Amino acid sequence: MIGQELGGRYELLDRVGGGGMAIVYKGHDLLLNRNVAVKVLRQQYVHDEEFIRRFRREAQSAASLSHPNVVSIYDVGQEEDIHYIVMEYIEGMTLNDLIKEKAPLQVEDAIHIATQICDALDHAHSNQIIHRDIKPHNILIGKNGRVKVTDFGIARAATSSTITQTGSVIGSVHYFSPEHAKGIAAGAKSDLYSLGIVLYQMLTGKLPFLGESPISVALKHLQENVEEPRKVNPLIPQSIENIILKAMRKNPDERYQSAKEMMSDLETCMLPERRNEPKLSFADADEWDEERTRVVPAIRSDSFPQDGDDDDDVPKRGKKKKSWVAPVVWTVILLVTIVGMWFGVKYVQDSMPKDVPIPNVEGKPLEEAQAELKAVNLNYRITEEFNKETEKGRVIRQSPSAMKIKEGSIINLTVSKGVEKQVMQSYIGKKWSAVKQELKSAGYTDIQLQTEEIFHKEEKDTIVAQTPNANDEFDPMKPQFKFTISKGLEKKKMPNLTGKTLNEAKGILTSMNLSLTPGAEGVVEQPSYDQPKGRVIAQHPYKPDEDVDDGAGDIVLFVSSGPPANAVTETFMLNKTFEPATAGKTSKFRIVVSDARKENSEYKTMDVSKNEAVSVQVTLTPDKNAVVQVYRDNTLYDTQTFTYQDYLKTKNPPSPSPTPKPSESVKPVDAPAQSPKSSPSSSPGGR
Repeated sequence: MIGQELGGRYELLDRVGGGGMAIVYKGHDLLLNRNVAVKVLRQQYVHDEEFIRRFRREAQSAASLSHPNVVSIYDVGQEEDIHYIVMEYIEGMTLNDLIKEKAPLQVEDAIHIATQICDALDHAHSNQIIHRDIKPHNILIGKNGRVKVTDFGIARAATSSTITQTGSVIGSVHYFSPEHAKGIAAGAKSDLYSLGIVLYQMLTGKLPFLGESPISVALKHLQENVEEPRKVNPLIPQSIENIILKAMRKNPDERYQSAKEMMSDLETCMLPERRNEPKLSFADADEWDEERTRVVPAIRSDSFPQDGDDDDDVPKRGKKKKSWVAPVVWTVILLVTIVGMWFGVKYVQDSMPKDVPIPNVEGKPLEEAQAELKAVNLNYRITEEFNKETEKGRVIRQSPSAMKIKEGSIINLTVSKGVEKQVMQSYIGKKWSAVKQELKSAGYTDIQLQTEEIFHKEEKDTIVAQTPNANDEFDPMKPQFKFTISKGLEKKKMPNLTGKTLNEAKGILTSMNLSLTPGAEGVVEQPSYDQPKGRVIAQHPYKPDEDVDDGAGDIVLFVSSGPPANAVTETFMLNKTFEPATAGKTSKFRIVVSDARKENSEYKTMDVSKNEAVSVQVTLTPDKNAVVQVYRDNTLYDTQTFTYQDYLKTKNPPSPSPTPKPSESVKPVDAPAQSPKSSPSSSPGGR
């Protein structure tokens, strides 16, 4: 949902947290230009009316509160199947993060935080709102130290009937109150019990009740006494321990009667006169429980009268028997009994299992251990566990051992599963320099970290492949990693396309995995004097032999459309002949031409030892003249300009003046005879 806009106003910027019911995003209020927190109901609950009601109840519960220690609610809304609450955004961390980072906290810091939570709870309880889920995760600490209570997701008005739902209890089990765990009505004192656990955790760095399952933790809240905080952290003053023990009494009547009372106790607990106060004593925790187990005296059999105890003796009747018969009978009976007992004992001895010594099978392969135990008629029970010292499939230990035991007895064998495998995480897309430092800090060596560099579209030093793959298991005792690292795009040498036809140039680029800029911008036609029409005259932005990335697709070709239509090339004779600076010696002449074709181009260099007439070929257009500069021994010798009009005069010389008729009177002009001189307009053609 990052980047989505809710209500046409709230833009979601980043995910900052989440719980079982909702996800929290950092957002930006486009209307008021401020950051906000946006809590969005999880998608699996959008069709669950009960969750929607609970979600809306949170907004209603928190919106009814206005307190500096309670996160403010700004807005609530729904867009299609998205239900959201807009609230105050707190720059900082949760109390849970602070506990993980610094626990146990300083006593003064813990009291400061607990006092502000008490202040928030007092305000909520005064408005008949019970939070019911006080825990470090729901306490925000701003950068200015201000404590804010948030997440009234399971808060309900104090007049509501119950906190149970179809036999379940809502809340966080480690912070339950006993009455909360029983599912009976949770009032203001339940919040104070939870706050007592939070204070306990801040000062000791541990939770008071832990268990293997939520049920076992809940039962401990009901049945077990908490370990005294000062036994965990002796630096806790007795006054503070008294506050924690009082807040965590299982009998609600023995706790603080209100958040204000607990806050007052917190505000004074560090006064000098309270530092050595006596430890609080309470009645037995079971005294308030009507369902406690009681000890009842056992009933003996002699407590009852026996039948016939009061009967009178009755005189025996019968004929007098012979005195020798009875001894004989009893003797016979005794002998038979003794013989029978002897045979019985013999039979029992033969049928009873024999004692056998237990073989020592520790360190042996499981198959061998099983065979040895079967050989002496012993059974076995196998349990497995990871062990980095013992090879997989071998017996780590046995119980019992080094003694005799009855045949058929069970020997417990613990068998090694080998080294516990670790799961490989994904490093693709990360910088190899950072990953290498991380792995070497974890104890891995350069030999275990193999690398291969390849050309790739990813930025240089980026990991593009790995072995093992992400989520694969590996043996941490024999780790071997291989990372493929990008060298960046392969560099190629840009070919010289000048003089090629457009199709030839495209073919060369395609063969090198290069391409033109898409569309009409890839080919630009320009006039050219040097290349015929359809030939490449220039390339951009890569000049010939420059490095270019493999796959580059931003190349532009400039193609000749032929010379301009009005351009002409003509040869003119220079007015001034080339004369050496010193007669009889040689001077070096250099001709530089600037015309429509080129600027300051070296046209010709020549050595001159005698006077010599020289012509030049230039290109002209109506708006571009040709300027010819002549240097003799690197000193400017002459400059001459040729225009497009000069060319026209050469091609279309002026008509001669008509000859006067004899009848006309012409006045002769008295002028000295002059020899004709070459002019730019009448210079003979030639190269």
